[in-house]
Amino acid sequence: MILEVDPSGAVPPYEQIRAQLTGLITSGALPPGTRLPTIRQLAGDLGVAPGTVGRAYHELEQAALVTSRGRHGTRVAPRPAAAEVAVQRPLLDEAAASFVAAALRSGADMAQALDAVRRMFGEVESGLQLGAGGQA
Repeated sequence: MILEVDPSGAVPPYEQIRAQLTGLITSGALPPGTRLPTIRQLAGDLGVAPGTVGRAYHELEQAALVTSRGRHGTRVAPRPAAAEVAVQRPLLDEAAASFVAAALRSGADMAQALDAVRRMFGEVESGLQLGAGGQA
C-alpha cells in the first residue's frame, strides 16, 4: 500500500491520509479484512506524528470503513449491504464539502475541481495509488 502526504499542502495531513485510505477501501484496492499498518508504523513511514494517523484511523472507524480492536489491529471493515449504502450519503456530502473548501482555498474553480475528482476517481478505479510526497 502506498500513501503519500504533502506536508505543505492546503489539506491537513490527517485528511490526506483519511482520503487516500477511503479511496483505496471504497475502490476495493484494500479488500475487507485487510490489516492496516499500525499507527506508529504508518506515522514513521509518512514522517508525521502518530496522532495524525490516529485521527485519520478514528475518522475511518467513525465512517464504518475500518474496525479497530486494540492489539488486534485496524482492519478494513466488511462492505455494507446494499440497503445500508444509502445511509452513507451524509459521509459523501461531508467529504465533498471538505474537498470543495480545499479546492476553493487552492484557487480552483468548479471545472478544475471536477477535473481533479474525475482524474482521481479514474486512478482509484484503475488501482493506482493517490497522493504526493512520502511513501508508506
